[in-house]
Formats: sequence, C-alpha cells, structure tokens
Amino acid sequence: ILFNLKGQPVYSSQKEFTQYFPKSGWVEHDPEEIWSTTKETLRDVIKKNKKIKGKILTIGITNQRETTVLWDKKNR
Repeated sequence: ILFNLKGQPVYSSQKEFTQYFPKSGWVEHDPEEIWSTTKETLRDVIKKNKKIKGKILTIGITNQRETTVLWDKKNR
C-alpha cells in the first residue's frame, strides 16, 4: 500500500509467492522470492502514481508475522 504523507492510502498492489510445506504444520518461503516480489509490487505502485517519481521514503514487509530470515554476514 502506498500511503501519502498524511497516512492515507493512495494505491495498492499485491502478489502471492510460493509456499513450501517441508513438514506437517510447517510453512516456508524463499526470502529471495519475498524480496523480488516486494520490488515488483513497489514498481507497480510507482507506475500507478507517476507524481511520486519513485520517491519512496520507506518500505515494509509483513508476512504472517512469524517469518524469520537469517544470513551469514560474511557472505552478504
């Protein structure tokens, strides 16, 4: 959702990504797919409102509020 500086929703975009079920009761997602999907939806919102000219202050990702992404800082 793109919000204006008054906190009002202006445009929205969403896209689903793949869910993996490695064990009963477990759900996993590919963090690279989450990030690429986030960028795609951001580009879509920017296209819908050309006045912002790509000037986005912040972005946020929410995904069931139970998602953790871990990485080795030596490799990233």
